[in-house]
Amino acid sequence: MQGNKTIIDLLNRQLTLELSSMDQYLAHSKMYEDWGLEKLHKQLSHEYEEELDHAKRITERILFLEGTPDTASREKINVGDNVKQMLENDLAAELLVKDHLKKVIAVCEQEKDYVTREMLESLLDDTEMDHIYWLEQHLGLIKLIGLPNYIQSQMSGGHGE
Repeated sequence: MQGNKTIIDLLNRQLTLELSSMDQYLAHSKMYEDWGLEKLHKQLSHEYEEELDHAKRITERILFLEGTPDTASREKINVGDNVKQMLENDLAAELLVKDHLKKVIAVCEQEKDYVTREMLESLLDDTEMDHIYWLEQHLGLIKLIGLPNYIQSQMSGGHGE
């Protein structure tokens, strides 16, 4: 089905943002694993998988609309030097993703592409209710209990936990 070029271009931009977030989550996840912060490692591995799913869904939609998915482009990846900075960088990336999703959803509404809009709304829900909420919650914990206590809380309690 021949799709709207503007929507395809916006979907490709969204794909770039999702893939960039995915790469950043991968780097941070592996850093947390290396530092022994198993709970953060597991959470960021989960976020990586969800970003991969978002990218797959957008790619499938671009192909359905007879566009060419741009799977090579990336935004600058902001890998942090410490736990707080890493969480802040991930939140900044997710806020960018959220803002662009809202823009694309609005264009889909204008152009009466309700199927793409619905797909993007599910991604927006996941971005806001899962990714952003979790990041804001954990940055709030750092403020509440302090960074050293937060870091300690993110270590596993024993082997295999």
